[in-house]
Amino acid sequence: MATAVPAVDPAAYFEWLQRVGDNALILGHRVSEWCGHSPVLEEDIALANTALDLIGQCQLWLGLAGEVEGKGRNADALAYLRDAAQFRNVLLVERPNGDFGNTLMRQFLFDAWHHALLGALKSSSDPRVAEIAAKADKEVAYHLERSADLVIALGDGTEESHARMQKALNGLWAYTGELFLGDAVDEAIAQAAIAPLPQTLHAAWEATVTSVLTEATLTIPGKVWQHGVSGAGGGKRGVHSEHLGYILAEMQFLQRAYPGGTW
Repeated sequence: MATAVPAVDPAAYFEWLQRVGDNALILGHRVSEWCGHSPVLEEDIALANTALDLIGQCQLWLGLAGEVEGKGRNADALAYLRDAAQFRNVLLVERPNGDFGNTLMRQFLFDAWHHALLGALKSSSDPRVAEIAAKADKEVAYHLERSADLVIALGDGTEESHARMQKALNGLWAYTGELFLGDAVDEAIAQAAIAPLPQTLHAAWEATVTSVLTEATLTIPGKVWQHGVSGAGGGKRGVHSEHLGYILAEMQFLQRAYPGGTW
């Protein structure tokens, strides 16, 4: 059954839905890599649940994207049968896990943005988007609470944990600018009142990030050169780091090896 699409270019809407879905999919896969490898059992379970939440959200976003596209592709087809250049996730979520502190810092920086986005999407002109956002926001509110608490605990912890968290922050900060980068697709979606312009989310993100990092006694890097913001690069445009190719090689292997296979 076709989705009642608001007055917006379907191609732009499809592109935007892929961006939201791909962010959740790729970060969910990254986080799932910790399963069985976390420093303590409680974190192993918590990270696995976070990954499941994100992948579940991705299924909803990409499912809607397939309906909007109208070419018979479902969420599975979009997840497993696209090549790296067709993915639209931001570069931040495909960054390697690194150590536990790096994973937590990446999660926190994304969670603060994700929570702000979903809060705005609950008022979307498309009831389907508002419905998905309302469900996802409950999960992401917990993701943000948990990642913020851990960033504070480790940032204001031992000398070593503080140093590791500061190193993670310094390394990831240059990937945050792409979250607020707008283009013609975002403008079309905003004009249809489906989602806000990305730059309008920066104030809420900055307030959350500043509050948490200050309590964590970490130094905010400030203005630095941002990946994906200048020039033609950036994951939102389909220009990715080499890391995404390795993620997809693992994630898509079974579907590629056994096309159309079912359990």
